[in-house]
Amino acid sequence: MNSKRSNFLFHTTLLSAVSALAVGFSAPDAQAEFSWDQLSGQSVTVMMPEHPVTDGVRAVLDQFETDTGIAVNLQTMAEDLYFDRMEVALRGSGGNSQMDVYFLPMDSTAYTQHTNGLVHSLQAFIDNPDLTAPDYNLADMPAGFLDSTKYNLEGNWEYHGIPASFETYILFANMDHVNTYLGGKMPASMEELITAAHKIKEDSNGAVAGAVLRGIRSDTLIDTITGFVNNSVGPADRSAPYNIWFAGGWDKPQMDHPDIVRGLANYAELMKAGPVNIQAMDWPDASQFFQAGGAAFFIDASLFAPGFEAPDESPIAGQIGYSVIPVDNEQGEPYTAHWQWGYGIPQNAANPEAGWLFIQYMSHPDNATAIGKLHGGAPRLSTWNDADYASSFPQGYVDAVAAAMPNSQTSVVQRAGWSEFALRIVDVIQAIYGGADPATAGAAAQADFKTMMAN
Repeated sequence: MNSKRSNFLFHTTLLSAVSALAVGFSAPDAQAEFSWDQLSGQSVTVMMPEHPVTDGVRAVLDQFETDTGIAVNLQTMAEDLYFDRMEVALRGSGGNSQMDVYFLPMDSTAYTQHTNGLVHSLQAFIDNPDLTAPDYNLADMPAGFLDSTKYNLEGNWEYHGIPASFETYILFANMDHVNTYLGGKMPASMEELITAAHKIKEDSNGAVAGAVLRGIRSDTLIDTITGFVNNSVGPADRSAPYNIWFAGGWDKPQMDHPDIVRGLANYAELMKAGPVNIQAMDWPDASQFFQAGGAAFFIDASLFAPGFEAPDESPIAGQIGYSVIPVDNEQGEPYTAHWQWGYGIPQNAANPEAGWLFIQYMSHPDNATAIGKLHGGAPRLSTWNDADYASSFPQGYVDAVAAAMPNSQTSVVQRAGWSEFALRIVDVIQAIYGGADPATAGAAAQADFKTMMAN
């Protein structure tokens, strides 16, 4: 399974654990200077996988068609078919895409589509007051979320997607183990977390792992790893296309940067406090191990929470503590990373303006809470302060994710072949886990990055 497909299955499987909820939708507030029905009589074809966000779209679809007069042909399919169908539909036939809107995985997939000229810029629509309602308020989404939707188009950084759902990387704690071995005290810093994890493994004689993480050698770990590194680096420049791994140019890798090395070493140290087979664990194994009560701590995607809290399915439901990744930077602020689904428009869509009205409607503040309750990853900050949305999830989860969102940065690196570099980053962690000196492991990766760039 390639990394693109495994990432897709991972994020979709997480969301499928969210129980169906009774939700209500509303039409966005009418604005005197904005007309939702300005393209009445047009139609759009929308392609999405089966997904909780898709359930939300279905629930509001009739209201959208009533308010806009735009007919929607919603095409959905099983998750394992979606990527192939999406790529075929993007290219279409006779010069036109087979769809006007699609569910966009906002990672290397979207970047590759952009470089191949397949994704429509949304900037002209956003900047046009006739096409974008004055209360749409993109600034309600964290800057880090929006950064991953921007690509360089003839010297200008322009939006090419709108966030629909996200996961960020947070700390999960089994409070039974925290109470038994730590007197109920949650670690407040990364140093405290590592110490606590090793203590629990030692004091339990290995019966309880101090922590569990994804430990396999795979480039798909890069999202979670970026969360660790961001937490150690703090508010450094992560500008596209280089993210945190290059200092403003492809000829300036910084794998030997002390803060980056420390973040990678933190990951390895928590692996050392884990189960003996941690190097064989991918996300299903690690999450199931934690859900079975095998570990005290788990750092991974926030969207695991609904499944962990399912009372009829999870042994640890009701006994989970949540927090941001414990701080490991001079500023004393939480930093992390995220992965996102979004809405996009094909470059050769037949009706791109009507497609933009569809995207805008489905991501409008007036519908964000109701749709977000179906998946637990609403991308608007205001939604997490909405009592109706918050009441659908454990308060600790809401507090942790809301605290992580403002300083969360995308894990995306906008470069073809990035997976090879991501795997080399994973190898630094594997080396430290095996006993290598962190600085030495980082220096070796720095040399390799330079060679890989030269080639």
